[in-house]
Amino acid sequence: MNAAVATSVFGAFMVVTVALGLLAVRGRGNRGRDGLAEWSVGGRSLGTVFIWVLMAGEGYTSFSYLGAAGWGYNYGAPVLYVVAYMSCGYAVGYVVGPMLWAYARRHGLVGITDMVAHRFGRPWLGALVAVLATVFLLPYIQLQITGMGVVVSTISYGAISLNWAYFIAFAVTTGFVVVSGLRGSAWVSVLKDVLVIATLGFLALYVPMHYFDGYGPFLDRLVTEKSEWLTFPGHGDSGLGQAWFITTSFLNSLTVVIFPTTVAGYLGAKNADVLRRNAMWLPAYNVLLFVPMLLGMAALFVVPGLVGAESNLALFKLVVDSLPAWAVGVIGVAAALSSIVPMAVFMLVIGTMWGRSVLSLVPRWEQRQKGAAQTVVVAAGVIALVLTYTAPNTLVRLSLISYEGMAQLLPMVLLGLMWRRLTLLGAMAGLVVGVGVVCAFVFTGNDPVWGVNAGIVALGANLAVALVVTYAGPREHDDRPDGDVLARDEPGERRETAEGREPELSGVGVSEASDAPAGA
Repeated sequence: MNAAVATSVFGAFMVVTVALGLLAVRGRGNRGRDGLAEWSVGGRSLGTVFIWVLMAGEGYTSFSYLGAAGWGYNYGAPVLYVVAYMSCGYAVGYVVGPMLWAYARRHGLVGITDMVAHRFGRPWLGALVAVLATVFLLPYIQLQITGMGVVVSTISYGAISLNWAYFIAFAVTTGFVVVSGLRGSAWVSVLKDVLVIATLGFLALYVPMHYFDGYGPFLDRLVTEKSEWLTFPGHGDSGLGQAWFITTSFLNSLTVVIFPTTVAGYLGAKNADVLRRNAMWLPAYNVLLFVPMLLGMAALFVVPGLVGAESNLALFKLVVDSLPAWAVGVIGVAAALSSIVPMAVFMLVIGTMWGRSVLSLVPRWEQRQKGAAQTVVVAAGVIALVLTYTAPNTLVRLSLISYEGMAQLLPMVLLGLMWRRLTLLGAMAGLVVGVGVVCAFVFTGNDPVWGVNAGIVALGANLAVALVVTYAGPREHDDRPDGDVLARDEPGERRETAEGREPELSGVGVSEASDAPAGA
């Protein structure tokens, strides 16, 4: 009976979710290249509220709902890096977001693959970055499938196996994103945020009162019996000390602003001021992250003995063991939507990158970019599902791998868009070295390395090589003016483009001069 009630509540909300996605795109253009812009960046017309809930939805995922609780359960204090990097990342985004928005708007671009291809005048470079970004985004999609699968299996009281739950997560999200695109994700984010705020606010009060008779006894017991969880490097021989915390927070705060999904949120805004207001309000959402972290440590006393990936169940074990089935279903919906919204955006971004920068290089696909992108969405979802079955991992580990790999695009994207002197050869050499170093550390189990995040060591090598090759090599020639190559956010231009028509989506922005070297 409990399983039937909880899953019925869950199923009803999933129907509402799909309906919202369909309603969001009703009557919107969906043909040709305009269709790709509408599907992938919401027609560049989303206002402050939709951008806020959409980007908050990307930051508050099943990783936050389950992984943060799991790491709080396993280690304690090191999990606070999530709050640190997201808050710092929003501050960086206040500057970077409007700059990227203006650059993409000016040249009719829809993602970072377009941007690097336009900046360096090489269509093939966009394709290369799309492939590389996909490799490092797939673990994040796998993370969301794992998280939603855990939710579905748990709220069914075990009636639905994890394997079937993973498939349900894949099927619901893939169908949703193919139909609704970015605008549908923004609409569903409103529902998700209402449920997340309500359920976490309830759990923040309920769990300490129900299991410990209040916060005082709970915190007193935590300090007395689990003090190791409250200091660095946390519980156990994790190697997650202060140096790791600082380097991870710094690396992720820079990386999050060029994460393809974050950029999709930027480009969906109707003007740059929306992004500035958004950056000021988003840190308030981070307060919610303390709740699953604290509840994860509360689970130490209630459901001890969870190991490995089982620690991701720490929060939901508290819920299932003490709440009525209908409440379990509602909390499960909040957690599931925390998977669906970001997973939809990740899959959408992969589809857009391939449809625009890879498959568009094939003549017969060039005029069918939206269809190509939707096909890639399904393929990416299938690959992530297979990885979920064959190579499971804890949620936080998957998140860190994605960020460490994506960080290696920082010199090519941010430095390249702000510094004309950076050459294509320098950017490529740095990228190859950075990706090689991070893969060597991660796949040999040496992360952290020397007490710091392996990704920042790789980024240091990446940047050093890029600068050395740029200065040691020949100066490249590009006849385009700085305004056509570099990213700037000028108030006059912002007002003009906000009122003007949508720029035509051109290939990657450069004409026949795209075959000329760039970077002078």
